[in-house]
Amino acid sequence: MSTKVITVEKVSKKFSLQHENTFKEFVPAFLFGKSWATTFWALKDISFEVSKGESFGIIGPNGSGKSTIMKLLAGVTAPTSGKINIQGNVSSLIELGAGFHPDLSGRENVFLNGLIFGMSKKEIRDNFDSIVAFSEIGSFIDEPVKHYSSGMYLRLGFAVAVHTKPDILLVDEILAVGDSSFQKKCLDKISEIKNKGTTIVLISHSRSLIEENAQRVVLLIDGSIKFEGDPKLGFYKYEEYLTEREKNK
Repeated sequence: MSTKVITVEKVSKKFSLQHENTFKEFVPAFLFGKSWATTFWALKDISFEVSKGESFGIIGPNGSGKSTIMKLLAGVTAPTSGKINIQGNVSSLIELGAGFHPDLSGRENVFLNGLIFGMSKKEIRDNFDSIVAFSEIGSFIDEPVKHYSSGMYLRLGFAVAVHTKPDILLVDEILAVGDSSFQKKCLDKISEIKNKGTTIVLISHSRSLIEENAQRVVLLIDGSIKFEGDPKLGFYKYEEYLTEREKNK
């Protein structure tokens, strides 16, 4: 029997969208009982499981709740209701470089981010040259990251994340990182990690990327799971939905 390393059980996530933006607008709303926020359910009672070593895809249109699921799995935010159980350490390629301090150098941020990901100082030192080489930022490693281009920033963030040797890797639209040659290197690295038995959860709009790298998918629409199963059939259902949506515009 396969070991379940991710269990999502009847999970919902609610956000409040603010209407009034100023104190002057807020006071009348407060005094007269007017609502200054709209409740928005990003996820509605979703459930799925991912087995150890499995590559699992999440597909669907923008605004369907895909990134919200990733943030829940990464522990960035908590569900409004339901339960999430994670077995093993998690590394996320979601908000790359989110833990970087702009005034610190790339070198210092590699150590800072590595520690945030749970690496020991020895592990960071042992992997440091490989991280820098993978990021392709060269001598800029000793410059403050606030002077980096967005591409350099993302490449260094990715390089740190993929050297953490996680049990579970969360990947959100990795094709947005860098130019085509670096994207290929990223995909090769993810394949290498997958072949070593790491569990991968992957979000992408790229059909070829999902079909080549995911064994199973869920199709998410308006915060609810509409399909779970084979990636090719999942994309067929997704395209059916998009075609119908266009007809109804």
